[in-house]
Amino acid sequence: MRLLVLGGTEFAGRAVVEAALGRGWEVTVLNRGRHAPVPGARTLVGDRTAPGGLDALTDGEWDAVVDTWSAAPRAVHEAARLLRGRARRYVYVSSCSVYAWAPPAGYAEDAPLVEGAEPDAEQTDYPRDKRGGELAAVDAFGAADSVLVRAGLILGPYENVGRLPWWLTRTARGGPVLAPGPRELPLQYVDVRDLAEWILGAVEQGLSGPFNLISPQGHATMGELLEACVRVTGGPAELRWTAPETVLDAGIEPWTQLPVWVPPGSDMHDALHSADVSRAVATGLTCRPVGETVADTWRWLQEIGGEAPRRPDRPQKGLDPEVEAKVLAAGAE
Repeated sequence: MRLLVLGGTEFAGRAVVEAALGRGWEVTVLNRGRHAPVPGARTLVGDRTAPGGLDALTDGEWDAVVDTWSAAPRAVHEAARLLRGRARRYVYVSSCSVYAWAPPAGYAEDAPLVEGAEPDAEQTDYPRDKRGGELAAVDAFGAADSVLVRAGLILGPYENVGRLPWWLTRTARGGPVLAPGPRELPLQYVDVRDLAEWILGAVEQGLSGPFNLISPQGHATMGELLEACVRVTGGPAELRWTAPETVLDAGIEPWTQLPVWVPPGSDMHDALHSADVSRAVATGLTCRPVGETVADTWRWLQEIGGEAPRRPDRPQKGLDPEVEAKVLAAGAE
């Protein structure tokens, strides 16, 4: 297989490149050259946001293109139109954020989508940008030759958003840890490597259309995730399970200040941890145990010196130590 990855040096794109090389595929990447390339991939340099930034792609043919772009849909539109006729399939890594808020628990790929998205638009907001990217891929390649990967929460090595790395760093520091409850809270996420393997399988199978790409509901719980963090870091951390009401009353923001966690019974939990993923599972999605994801992410963090890279276009994640200590102290009174 000949694969073109637009990006290919960070998080999801990098995982796709490594998985494809592991299968013996011929891999080409196009990026700005700001990060070290994956050994074994052919590298082309180009900036999709600049005039002439796609000139390196004027020649060449591929079996599939994987595009992880998450800003202005116009960039997807331009790349897809340029590659139309020289690539068989266009895989766009989208997001479950494209569904109209708030999707009900158990929503599938036919749930209502956000309105106002356009395939050639400039950057607006994340949901419309991702939906615009979907429209751009379908506009150029058609519904039969495009795959829309609606990913949910993505965890694993190379994470540059700051969710699992923050929890690992926090538990490694030790001491009492504010653990947002309930412990049995079901989570949905996908290990970035499982996401990559499914994408390559989709190319091999000639799949098309949208797929919710997250683990089955309840693949892990908040307790299993945080206990794995404590276990792999080996620090003297003590998880202090705290009721959701206490967390919210303290003004702590779910998802950002306490990454991954959202309160049970809320619209956020239904949207982020309650999708129907039966279509992806039926076409080959398999999800490794949460302990493996946590352990491998910790190993990667140690290899790079303990500080994960951060995307500048994503908000800072994590809870201020003073706020954490204040909430824990109030709970102990």
